[in-house]
Amino acid sequence: MARAKRERVVMMSVEQPLWRALTAYRVLTMLYAIGFFASAYGQFAHPRVAIAYYVVLGLWTLSTLPRVANAANCTRPFLAVDLTIALTGILITPLAASPERIADGGPTLPSIWTAGAVLAFAIKGGWRWGACASTAVAVADLIERGTPARDTLHNVVLVWVAATGIGYVVEVARASERTLARALEIQAATRERERLARDIHDGVLQVLAMVQRRGSALGGEAAELGRLAGEQEIALRTLVAGGLTPRHATAPGTAPDPAGASSGRPDTGDGPLDLRPLLNPYVGARVTLSQPGTPVPLAPGAARELAAAVGAALDNVDRHAGDGAHAWILVEDEPDTVVVTVRDDGPGIPEGRLAEAESEGRLGVAQSIRGRLRDIGGTAELISVPGQGTEVELRTPKRPTGVRAPQGRRDEDDGGHHR
Repeated sequence: MARAKRERVVMMSVEQPLWRALTAYRVLTMLYAIGFFASAYGQFAHPRVAIAYYVVLGLWTLSTLPRVANAANCTRPFLAVDLTIALTGILITPLAASPERIADGGPTLPSIWTAGAVLAFAIKGGWRWGACASTAVAVADLIERGTPARDTLHNVVLVWVAATGIGYVVEVARASERTLARALEIQAATRERERLARDIHDGVLQVLAMVQRRGSALGGEAAELGRLAGEQEIALRTLVAGGLTPRHATAPGTAPDPAGASSGRPDTGDGPLDLRPLLNPYVGARVTLSQPGTPVPLAPGAARELAAAVGAALDNVDRHAGDGAHAWILVEDEPDTVVVTVRDDGPGIPEGRLAEAESEGRLGVAQSIRGRLRDIGGTAELISVPGQGTEVELRTPKRPTGVRAPQGRRDEDDGGHHR
């Protein structure tokens, strides 16, 4: 479907009417140059030179009409020969016309046919090619006249402006067509994904949900099968909903690195980065994510550090809350701040445990969580009540305040023990 739409865009290309117009222009200007020569035959000192040139010009113009029918046929060698014929006609004009005719500002042998050769460069290669070809014509005109007369400069400037203007328009049109083609491809892919999502929802997801329920009811090995089916259902829902690479681990703390390719999104450089795709891979059978339906933009460094801090908090849940613990991630997009809360239903952190871990050199919370937020100008608050689970609130401003590059060492500083 996308390919058919792309072909349709190419057929609608703004270039094609320009090539057709150029084809007609070359024929008409060739006839004009020959007709003008015939009307001023007496002003030529050596008309045989002009006749020989016009024979070559006529044969070349008519025989190369297919060459200017589209961009594919208009090759660089053709353009070089075409411009050479135009320049040759300009330079041999003094050999054919009388000195009086040249002094009076009479046109060159190719006359306005020369502009067709320059415009072919502009349509084919853009304004830079057009500027180079028109500059070569300007040099030839100045050599032919010997002095920079007013009419010569007028013609030179006119050709140069026309060539660069049309070349620029062609470049803009090509960029617009590429953007339109890409938009059509995305639209087609989105529609196909929606169709697949409907089919999957009506079939595969319902089957997985049924297997999970029946397995849990039967117990034993069937319960394990049901648990795996539930995990695959969540992963598949994540994939269908966002087109992201789902996490394959089942534990809360084993999600992929949010700064890497596992996020399913390329690095956008200096532009804002949507936080949601960086958090989606953490979703699993024991991790629930609640987030806005619209993008949550942050500076790339801040988004990656915030997502890494969420990963560190989930890793704590996996290591210390027990195998049966569940975690919930809540994303709140406030006007000036993004708040991410990670909560679990584990046993909580005993009083004084964090200070004891830090004194022993285990700096998971201090560096992997609080340190990351501090680097991006944010804050991290940890609330834990023994027997009631733990809640980590990560708050970062939307405007960057001196984001540091991810160091990739905080998780290793404590030997993998965060608390």
